[in-house]
Amino acid sequence: MRDDDHATARGARSALLRSLWSRSRTEARDDAEAGRSITMPVQNVVPPLQQVLKRLFVAILVLAVTVLIVYVDREGYNDNSDGSVDLLDAAYYATVTLSTTGYGDITPVSEAARLTNIFVITPLRVLFLIILVGTTLEVLTERTRQQVRIHRWRARTRDHVVVVGYGTKGRHAVETLVGQGIGKERIVVVDAQRKTADAAGDDGLVAVTGDATRSETLLKAEIHRANRVIIAPQRDETATLITLTARQLNKHATIVAAVREDENVPLLKQSGADTVVTSSSSAGRLLGTFTASPAVARTLEDLMTLGSGMDLIERPVGPAEVGRTPRECADLVVAVVRDRKVLGYTDGWRTELRAGDRVITVSRPVTAA
Repeated sequence: MRDDDHATARGARSALLRSLWSRSRTEARDDAEAGRSITMPVQNVVPPLQQVLKRLFVAILVLAVTVLIVYVDREGYNDNSDGSVDLLDAAYYATVTLSTTGYGDITPVSEAARLTNIFVITPLRVLFLIILVGTTLEVLTERTRQQVRIHRWRARTRDHVVVVGYGTKGRHAVETLVGQGIGKERIVVVDAQRKTADAAGDDGLVAVTGDATRSETLLKAEIHRANRVIIAPQRDETATLITLTARQLNKHATIVAAVREDENVPLLKQSGADTVVTSSSSAGRLLGTFTASPAVARTLEDLMTLGSGMDLIERPVGPAEVGRTPRECADLVVAVVRDRKVLGYTDGWRTELRAGDRVITVSRPVTAA
């Protein structure tokens, strides 16, 4: 890890500790709003019966340790009934001491027994009470844990992908990104519906609930530090507003938007989208291709679906491929990307590959590899 990464991590930890210790009114309001709108990936949840059994086991263990301590030091205790303390008396004293403040019938009289009560049995009593009221404390602990997770995520998230809209288009876009090797921790979903955001959290993604046309919603998704943005809402006018807002917040990210009608493509590009995909015209072309040549259509579908047969992927040129032509590569090269320009099949087929080039190839499925 580089020095600036270490500095960023240290700054994130110090900011987290400061937020847990003291917060201003504005920070408290922002944290409360973040807790309501940001959905973190679902973690493994312990079933209620296992939680109860675990607490019961810990409570019995604390009680047994207390009984053992009192019985070992039984000479330092006095029983008002017979003057001596046996194992039953030690168990009785431990039970009433942990659950209450005691009845006074058995008392520590020696200095060692009193010191043991101060420094050992009293902390055990506190632990025992924590176990008894564990349900209430668990709620508070869960809120703190959620706050810590959100702070940590905000501090570490950068160069990620923001997907606006988790409908059919957005969900398949995420599946394709994951299939291409992008981790789910680097994908953030923004959707106006709480139910959809919860579904994204169930799929292991961080989700932000809110109106993506508003700057504060996109800022919660850390869009100003993202390097790619996918905009896939249900309506074209919504996609235009989101694109304008996203481009205003991030001047350098690659923005890909989806619209239904071809006439809205120029508007999206003027709004700041680098690439615009028209769903209706693409579906129409596929329908025509299926009708004219089903085999060609199935091949195109295989190329666009990761793991289904053939994968159309972009990868960097390997050291052994530098100086060679695309024809000499192991994979079938259909295009060469050089200096952010795409050299098509005709031009790129004759050129020699250079270090730093990227090639678009037809390869075996990623899952099969």
